[in-house]
Amino acid sequence: MKIIFAGTPEFAAVALDALLKTEHEIVAVYTQPDRKAGRGQKLTASPVKQLALENSIPVYQPLHFKSSTEDGLAAQAELRAHNADVMVVAAYGLILPQAVLDMPKYGCLNIHGSLLPRWRGAAPIQRAISTGDAETGVTIMKMAAGLDTGDMMLKTICPIEASDTSATLHDKLAQQGAEATVQVLASEASLQRYLAEREVQDEALTVYAHKLSKAEAQINWSETAVQIDRNIRAFNPWPVAFIALDESNNLRVWGSMLSNVDASGKTAGTILNIDKQGVHVACGDEKVICLTSLQWPGGKALNPVQINQTQKLQVGQILP
Repeated sequence: MKIIFAGTPEFAAVALDALLKTEHEIVAVYTQPDRKAGRGQKLTASPVKQLALENSIPVYQPLHFKSSTEDGLAAQAELRAHNADVMVVAAYGLILPQAVLDMPKYGCLNIHGSLLPRWRGAAPIQRAISTGDAETGVTIMKMAAGLDTGDMMLKTICPIEASDTSATLHDKLAQQGAEATVQVLASEASLQRYLAEREVQDEALTVYAHKLSKAEAQINWSETAVQIDRNIRAFNPWPVAFIALDESNNLRVWGSMLSNVDASGKTAGTILNIDKQGVHVACGDEKVICLTSLQWPGGKALNPVQINQTQKLQVGQILP
């Protein structure tokens, strides 16, 4: 089949790479315009664009597809000219109007990193960890005009382990999404079968995964140890949980685990012990979390041994 692929970050690049290994023809790749990145703030191509160029696939980077502008209409006409059988979309970052959704012969398919209709929206992986979900997965759906509202064609299941961060879970779901996409598109007959058997989402079960903000990554010691641990894992690698040392300096927290140290009667935020496991801190439920990887401003992330050597934290100190 002739496929258009639309995506931007690494999550999408994994799926594109899997499709490139099939017999299908990737006729075009759509991705976000190059962005400034790194300390030098140089214009950098997205992971999807880099992979497409390596495989000599034409790359298109329109700013939008709005029918109300000449640029949008031109982008639509360009896409239509590819005469694709299907368009696969994964974390593209642009809204596709109904005119675009209807262009390919079989419409547009989306790879979404949750078990829809739970966690529609921008941050499904992070919200699943932060909320304490036991499992998540990937949903392949036929796209509709609403936000992640399309009919579901295939779901995969991925258990959320106690050690999972958003980074590790992202990688697992990216791989599942790639495999599920290849499965749906095994042949034109396979695609037709999945489309015929697709399932409408139950709106009553909808939960939205709202976009992350840096402010919500500040650790609140009055919360339970379990919740603080979930948040630290959910906000790794972005926006990264932090302790506000003062108005201009944040101590970033990259890793944690639950601790068995006794915190009875201790004020939330009190450092109870610093050992080879990490920094043990009392939480709001008189349970304890152990911080295992910390990064001071201007420095690198430190392990428990290195944290102890800095002597920047003291037992009995109450963290803000």
